[in-house]
Amino acid sequence: MITIILLAAAIVVAVGGSALRSRRAADQTASDTSVLMVDFASASIVVILLIAGAIEAAVADEVVGAELVAGAVLTVIAAAVTGSSVVRLVLAAGGIPTRADNHDDDAQSGDVPPLRGGRIIGVLERTGVAACLLLGWPEGIPVILAVKSLARFSELRAPHASEQFILGTFASVLWSCAVAGIGYLLGT
Repeated sequence: MITIILLAAAIVVAVGGSALRSRRAADQTASDTSVLMVDFASASIVVILLIAGAIEAAVADEVVGAELVAGAVLTVIAAAVTGSSVVRLVLAAGGIPTRADNHDDDAQSGDVPPLRGGRIIGVLERTGVAACLLLGWPEGIPVILAVKSLARFSELRAPHASEQFILGTFASVLWSCAVAGIGYLLGT
């Protein structure tokens, strides 16, 4: 039960952090660093909550029935929504702009990251990966990655697009696998 509460808290923190980040990113007077700090704060709190949830799930008795279903659903939602700030931090560490308008990024390639729509694709990707793992169908992960790769294939020739694609995909998939582990611990 505590793990389920911690998953829900992580979701609330991630959604709240995302809203705060959106407001900060829309403020043209805010630096990209200050926008990234919102991601850092949100991700840090989420990581602490999820680590506590994983520890609790590992030491607690196995959950069954409705509590297990609720835990699985919250795990998939947590994997989907809590990963955005983590992925942006990884992209920023790789030198890829993560702010929608990139007000103070260097003027390279029009100040626009080469791959658009990645945030929504990332949420769907993390949802699919976590669901596949919790449903006991890890073979679904290569299908998800293949579809994503084929859909993005023509865009990957743009400057820095392949780096953005690889960093974002790896961070997203690894994050969703880690969060799915909490759901796995709930039922074992």
